[in-house]
Amino acid sequence: MADYFFGELAGNPVGSTYVSRKAAADAGVHRVTVQGISGNREVGAESIVVSGGYEDDEDYGDEIIYTGAGGNDTATGRQIADQSLTQPGNAGLVLSEESAYPVRVIRGYKGDPEFSPATGYRYDGLYRVTRHWAETGRSGFRIWRFQLVRLSPQEAASYTPDVNLPPGTKQPDRTTGVVQRIVRSTAVADAVKKIHDHACQVCDLQLAVPVGYYAEAAHIRALGRPHNGPDTPENVLCLCPNHHALFDVGGIYLDSRLRVHDHTGRVLGPLSKHSKHAINLEHASYHRESFGYSDAT
Repeated sequence: MADYFFGELAGNPVGSTYVSRKAAADAGVHRVTVQGISGNREVGAESIVVSGGYEDDEDYGDEIIYTGAGGNDTATGRQIADQSLTQPGNAGLVLSEESAYPVRVIRGYKGDPEFSPATGYRYDGLYRVTRHWAETGRSGFRIWRFQLVRLSPQEAASYTPDVNLPPGTKQPDRTTGVVQRIVRSTAVADAVKKIHDHACQVCDLQLAVPVGYYAEAAHIRALGRPHNGPDTPENVLCLCPNHHALFDVGGIYLDSRLRVHDHTGRVLGPLSKHSKHAINLEHASYHRESFGYSDAT
């Protein structure tokens, strides 16, 4: 991911304009000059261009129903073939949804007149991918749709480099959080999931999706107040969505031997472990005690 950047770019605040796609690429805000999606299945999608390239696009300003890449006639914007979710840009948007990466949105002059610039291209801020689905487009071919919603000012501030902040509003504690959220937090979660090959440490389930495998990184001792858990590998588990949800609400917990119990105390089995991923027993104890469970080993 070293060559990709997810968030605001220094020197390119919201509202920056570019005379052409090449100018936007030279500025780094959208680094490809032809494709509408900059990214792939390995790293995610860092930016998209909305400029009337697909007939099924819908632009509502703070919300965009974006058509995935592939299968269209570039001269007319009409769909002439089915789309695939494994197309690199489409897979990148799925990964950005799953990993909560922010996506830069650039609007072009050929887009919806209500929200697009009269000429050239304009950077319109950070959005998040909230969901994706397949449907039959207006020309009768299967397309992939992606809903993107604009980040609130508070959410977007977490992805803003210091150099883009206006004078007098710099908040060092928030800046530190940016480093953890964009670089460190994502790296820790990805590393833990890769160590376990995206298999749940409770049930060993490995969920196959069109762009690889899906798992979730669950913090044992929750981040933020009042728990103030660290964002480190020893405080993270690789879980399937069901066991992540159960763990977060105390439906399951770990004892001091790293066995998994349900809420009645029944032992479900040992937590799957890996020699490269140590679990901090103090964090497990904190989680257990915070839900009123004893260490009945």
